[in-house]
Amino acid sequence: MSYVIGVDGGTESIRAFVFDLEGRPLASAATPYKTEFPNPSWAEQNPQDWWDCMGQSVQGALAAARVSPADILAICVDTTCCSVVALDAAGTPLRPCMIWMDVRSAAEADEVAATRDPYLRVNGGGAGPVSAEWMIPKALWMKRHQPEIFARAARVGEYQDYINLRLTGRWVGSLGNAANRWHYQTGHGGVPRSLLKAVGISELEAKWPEPMLAPGAPIGPLVPDAAAHLGLKPGTLVVQGGADAFIGVIGLGVTEPGEMALITGSSHLHIGIASREVHKPGVWGTYMDCVYPGKPVIEGGQTSTGSVVAWFKRHFADQTSWETLNQGASAIPPGAEGLLVLDHFQGNRTPYTDALSRGAITGLTLKHTPAHVFRAIIEGICLGTRLITDSFGEAFSPKRIVLAGGASNSPLWLQIHADTIGAPIELTEVADAPALGCAILAAYGAGKFASIEQGCAAMVRAKSVIEPNLANTRFYEAEMLPRYQKLYGALKSVRG
Repeated sequence: MSYVIGVDGGTESIRAFVFDLEGRPLASAATPYKTEFPNPSWAEQNPQDWWDCMGQSVQGALAAARVSPADILAICVDTTCCSVVALDAAGTPLRPCMIWMDVRSAAEADEVAATRDPYLRVNGGGAGPVSAEWMIPKALWMKRHQPEIFARAARVGEYQDYINLRLTGRWVGSLGNAANRWHYQTGHGGVPRSLLKAVGISELEAKWPEPMLAPGAPIGPLVPDAAAHLGLKPGTLVVQGGADAFIGVIGLGVTEPGEMALITGSSHLHIGIASREVHKPGVWGTYMDCVYPGKPVIEGGQTSTGSVVAWFKRHFADQTSWETLNQGASAIPPGAEGLLVLDHFQGNRTPYTDALSRGAITGLTLKHTPAHVFRAIIEGICLGTRLITDSFGEAFSPKRIVLAGGASNSPLWLQIHADTIGAPIELTEVADAPALGCAILAAYGAGKFASIEQGCAAMVRAKSVIEPNLANTRFYEAEMLPRYQKLYGALKSVRG
């Protein structure tokens, strides 16, 4: 038997899974690490912690699976994106990593956006935003505020690049991360040299990893020290992964134009396969080659989704179970008898990109109960998702949505998503989609599949499919969506 290992490096922990070549997880293990918050807006982790914890997780998964290291074909890792490291020539970290949620470089992000450089077209067609989470603003902050560290740094990369360096001894980049968040664009010059020059950090290019390898590309053999650390055989193939959410697209089996990964939790992330390249306001991307060769990926996001549902229950239905709330809301017809919710409790990410927008619950009467409000909140979130897919335009027409995360626990929420978007919602068997995505890439890189898509077909299995109620779809399209669209503008006109 042959097996592959998928490793998912998240914000709180690093998880290792042993999979067979049919996508079945034999065992897994997770090891947590710390995040430090030394100042407001700062969030840092120690790269050595990632490595130490990865060793524990891989060894733990191997032991639980009772698999011989000789039977492991390949290993692939995904990590959080925009977690920036600075290393000396030997690969030793010079400072803690600024992880993705570190936004100390807000001023630098604004400066990058103000350049209106052509490489910013993947950020709303050049209209922005540029996030303080991303690589160039963080590197620019380091150059300005810690110049001695930046000057000593022979290498500036990400969590992903650091782990692959430890595994193989090679300083290679993740094309997925670079295309998504470094403004790197295949077919348009690659490295965004004009942008780096515009903000005075041209020397960053020489510190970045090279070459940029696409997901599924072999990086090289596992070096002996790393093999001993992980409990694997020296020479085991290491394959390129990428950013966790985008590798999750692979683990959800989203491969063709019109298919979208809907990743739910405190917020929603929408990652679709587009039919062609498109760049315009309200849309992130498209990014070429960041998941599948030659396929443009389009992205949207809602800032507050599950967090709004949790806020409502915590403050207004604390003594009511989730099951009771769902049952009560299911008995209420679509439209919640006149209620309409704008889900912008923490601003709007797409399509408006308005950090100052705020949420609203409108249409309240004395008849309405907590169950009405609960349903209306879910409907507002789902209408927001529909608005995002509509904003993608002709380049993306939804035909299949694969959902992962918190919303999967609510049959009501799943059904309303299917009804508002007018397309089936599918759930898969493996909950950790990024880890399965890594396993698929590992198998593909080892030559077991002719393409990543073929690997998805073999290793991803549907658990259930929720078909849309077309009568409800027509109601949401004709009655609710136009009102939802008007609500943002109406509230914007009266806010202080």
